[in-house]
Amino acid sequence: MPTISFEEFQKVELRVVKVLEAERVVGSEKLLKLKVDMGTQAATAENANPEKEIRQIIAGIGKKYEPETLLGKEIVIVANLEPRMLMGLESQGMVLAAHDDSGPILIQPETEVAPGEKLG
Repeated sequence: MPTISFEEFQKVELRVVKVLEAERVVGSEKLLKLKVDMGTQAATAENANPEKEIRQIIAGIGKKYEPETLLGKEIVIVANLEPRMLMGLESQGMVLAAHDDSGPILIQPETEVAPGEKLG
């Protein structure tokens, strides 16, 4: 297995997000389109009233998970990947999942965590 330095690992931004919407991607058996709550960004001098950041993530978990079972769940994502187009839809992150013989297993916090919290 290749290794990376600690400095390289620190560049990966893992965050807990809450699934607000989930639906199947038309034409795909395994892709789901998720809308996730990234939390509220900190107030700045330019923006005294920040809003929640909502992102769209396209995830290959649709063979194991039905969209309605994901609503309200907290999951872990890689938040700082470059956006990528999948079946004509922009994905703004990557869902973290383990895999076994039955398919992907979402990585979830054991107890409730505020959306947008960093892992570290």
